[in-house]
Amino acid sequence: MKNKFDLIIFDWDGTLIDSIDWIVHCLQTAGQQCGCAIPEAQAAKDVIGLSIRNACAKLFPVVDQETLTQLTACYQQTYLSRHLGRKDLFPGVYDMLVELKQAGYQLAVATGKTRAGLQEALQATDTEDLFCITRCSDETASKPDPLMLHQIIRYANAANDRSLMVGDSAHDLQMAMNAQISSIAVSCGAHPEDILQQYSPLLCLQQPAELLNIIRG
Repeated sequence: MKNKFDLIIFDWDGTLIDSIDWIVHCLQTAGQQCGCAIPEAQAAKDVIGLSIRNACAKLFPVVDQETLTQLTACYQQTYLSRHLGRKDLFPGVYDMLVELKQAGYQLAVATGKTRAGLQEALQATDTEDLFCITRCSDETASKPDPLMLHQIIRYANAANDRSLMVGDSAHDLQMAMNAQISSIAVSCGAHPEDILQQYSPLLCLQQPAELLNIIRG
């Protein structure tokens, strides 16, 4: 895939950073604190990638709007209680991002996180300067709506056929399909390979740092 893409757009949680189990814990804790049924781990994983409000609405479908607001607030409070650092990135991810940027690729993030949550994560991992643009779910439409990808591609002045989405969830890959761009899946996050393959990624990698050899190739 050498020289095939100019812009590489990454999901954040479960794609670049090993945070899926922590997110599951936070969603389960929010349910418990708000008196809701505690979701099973896979049910929680299935909503990762959506905006937090959409995720809670899908995970707790019978709650009223006030409880939904409480759930999102409880989730965010618990999530931010743990300070993630560069050590939480998947192995080799930081060096991969540095090398890709130095090689001339434009790098971006498209995430279901809030801007506040992503900003803290970028600063904690010292990765903010590696990305030309980042888009969050509270700034635009939630995945799998392709709007955030359209905005990133437009900002980067890239072509659809020269843009690549890398993600770990069905929401990431469905968003790429909706935006009519190529995708590569990683199976280290929210969804296993058999689910990800249903969305026709170019490849399904076990770890994100494997992308470097693919792009070099």
